[in-house]
Amino acid sequence: MIIGKPTVTGNLMENKKTLGQHWLTDDATIEDIVKLAELNKIDNVLEIGSGLGNMTAKLVKQSKTVIAVELDKDLADKLRDNQLAPNLTIHNQDILKFNLSDLPPSYKVVANIPYYLTSNLLRLLCEAENHFSKAVILVQKEVAERVAAPPGKMSLLSVSVQFYCKARLGPVVLAKAFNPPPKVDSQVIILDYHSQPIFPDVDPSAFFRTVKAGFSQRRKTLLNSLSAGLRIDKRDLGEVLEKLQIPISARPQTLSLDNWYKIYQKVNPAE
Repeated sequence: MIIGKPTVTGNLMENKKTLGQHWLTDDATIEDIVKLAELNKIDNVLEIGSGLGNMTAKLVKQSKTVIAVELDKDLADKLRDNQLAPNLTIHNQDILKFNLSDLPPSYKVVANIPYYLTSNLLRLLCEAENHFSKAVILVQKEVAERVAAPPGKMSLLSVSVQFYCKARLGPVVLAKAFNPPPKVDSQVIILDYHSQPIFPDVDPSAFFRTVKAGFSQRRKTLLNSLSAGLRIDKRDLGEVLEKLQIPISARPQTLSLDNWYKIYQKVNPAE
């Protein structure tokens, strides 16, 4: 097999274009993504959306096992027919329904995922009991920037990911690297799962209930959003924010993870 060349027939590739799929066909870009995963022969890799198999062909050579999850039955069947390597297992399944607990511990994730799937998939991977150790994911550039955003530009998505992982931006991938080209550029996001929780004794459900309340009305101040979302009197909440030296006029996107943790502690005293 020629690495970097389509692993399905031309007709199948043309037919799938009508489904809005975009194939990453630039071999240098695929090489860069695989290198960022820092693979060796003891690593087990979850590849989400194996597509034409271009990246799969590289992953199987550098890891112990590759578990490829591909929703499209035609593509999954074709990848099986190609028999790339004995260390490759292919699942024709929706990744959002895939049982991550079946994967070996500390697996790595490599993926070029559809834009519409990004937020749900990132939360699923981060919140899984059997979580990954490292993920290298190609997403829409705007989404990658949101995931790795610093305080001042944070969103519910960035808080949700950075609570579990160190997030950093990788290379930008221009639209022309895909066939057919999407309307926007993409960017690699690298996620290293925290070896230990960044905050001790946190109930994630209560923590994110607080964060979601804060982001529930982004055009309003943090005071108004939290008061409405958590049903806390504004006067009491204002005193909490004042003690934490957070302006009552602050917007949720300006807060750091540490700010959210301190608010969580104050509004969840029983936790």
